[in-house]
Amino acid sequence: MLARLGFDAVTLDMQHGFHSTESVLRGIAGVALAGKPAIVRIPVGRFDMASRALDMGAAAVIAPMINDVDDARAFAAATKFPPLGERSWGPHRAMQLSRHGDVSTFMRTADRETLSFAMIETRKAFDRLNDILDVDGIDGVFVGPADFSIAWSEGAKVDPRLEEMMPAIEAIASAAKKSGKLAALYAADPGLVGRYRQMGYGLVATGSDTESLVLGATSLLERAKAE
Repeated sequence: MLARLGFDAVTLDMQHGFHSTESVLRGIAGVALAGKPAIVRIPVGRFDMASRALDMGAAAVIAPMINDVDDARAFAAATKFPPLGERSWGPHRAMQLSRHGDVSTFMRTADRETLSFAMIETRKAFDRLNDILDVDGIDGVFVGPADFSIAWSEGAKVDPRLEEMMPAIEAIASAAKKSGKLAALYAADPGLVGRYRQMGYGLVATGSDTESLVLGATSLLERAKAE
């Protein structure tokens, strides 16, 4: 349903959301039927799930808490085929969903047509940003403002709108652009989407299934009580 509402893509969250392998498989198929790409965020450190998500047909994978080059290399290795990475062959569902019906074409194009986003959420990651961006196989970075605000305030706040961190968030987008990589971000406040776009973020995610359900149900209830 979300894929048919006009969003450019739908993200299935295995980190903080309630998705399992089975629901991700069904979700990717549903999003594909709507003609949109599905993005999967894997749990922390579960790079094996990155390969699985791509095998299921995900167009992009987001890996949380990529804090250094070793993390970035391990993630890239799981998402790219040799010689760039170490992804094992087995994209049977992905091939069914792709426009490439033969093995050789899929193998030749998969690394280019699927994206690997490393999440920047800590001061450690921010300090090593350029090194992370330099890793072959990392296509872009994805900022998690909630965790980033915890790090930036040294544990004092959880505020994805924290004004003091906005220059750093803009610097991340600038560094990504300079390195020829993509900049993505989650906007907890839809009202900030325009600001993030001006900073240089090409992909901005916003909203969630639970949030949409609550907002829709609240609006429905208010209308019903007003009658």
